[in-house]
Amino acid sequence: MKRNIIKIDEEKCTGCGLCVDACHEGALKMVDGKAKLVSESYCDGLGACLPECPAGAITIEERDADPFDEEAVKKHLERLKTSPPQTLACGCPGTAARAIERKEEATPTTPGQLVPQVSQLGQWPCQIKLVPVNAPYFADAHLLVAADCTAYAYANIHSDFMRNKITIIGCPKLDDCDYGEKLTAILKSHDLKSLTVLRMEVPCCGGIVNGVKQALMASGKMIPWHVVTVSTDGNIVED
Repeated sequence: MKRNIIKIDEEKCTGCGLCVDACHEGALKMVDGKAKLVSESYCDGLGACLPECPAGAITIEERDADPFDEEAVKKHLERLKTSPPQTLACGCPGTAARAIERKEEATPTTPGQLVPQVSQLGQWPCQIKLVPVNAPYFADAHLLVAADCTAYAYANIHSDFMRNKITIIGCPKLDDCDYGEKLTAILKSHDLKSLTVLRMEVPCCGGIVNGVKQALMASGKMIPWHVVTVSTDGNIVED
């Protein structure tokens, strides 16, 4: 089976360890001062480690992969669940998984009083490529998979779609990757209650829908799910 897997040029690798911290799947380790791919089965091929390498030592290539050892990956994910959240070597918390507790929104005390809107983002990070598969906030969650542009096109996305959900976002055109494998791993690792896809009406957003369909079939988790389409002028055109 051919799929995307990272490749490390050991001559270019400086041993900084930034790629190891950026890999949410635990596929990389430092061995003798060099970054090493522990197992091809652990690598999701999405390349979250690539932009973190200052030496340009990491690339992605399509090649014949080792047979997928589902039991080994399952055990690996269980180990990751008991590991502390990962942060970059520089101490930046940008990739550390955390849930966000929200206070209840205030209600107007006088007629006509404007109340500031409260963000409904329930976790960090939110990019599909960055969210750790083993993040505890996925457990028993209602999941929203949203195209990046929906947040700008649809004004009430926080109150109408993100409230009480875990939200992950992406753009299949700009990310240039297949979301199917990452979403499959999330579905296999957690018992989600429902899944909502929020997409734009433009054709490229079909990549998110296809990724979700692929993940549902591959994981065997046929949970309740539906697709909502937003027009470029910010209206719901299909639900």
